[in-house]
Amino acid sequence: MAYVANHTSVAAPKASGLSVFFANAAERFRQYRVYRATYTELNQLSDRELADLGLSRSMIRRLAIEASREA
Repeated sequence: MAYVANHTSVAAPKASGLSVFFANAAERFRQYRVYRATYTELNQLSDRELADLGLSRSMIRRLAIEASREA
């Protein structure tokens, strides 16, 4: 008995420009939400509470940006 196997594989199509655009937009929006949440939380702390954490009010924006890029 002879056995013949004919397998073809189809590569997944590369993401189109539009799907890449929406994926990037979704990621940027997620980063923005993390930024806003972090900024709001830190901005609501008093100067004393920030000092207890070793932070100053001028550091809030930079810390929020860093948090949004790491998340």
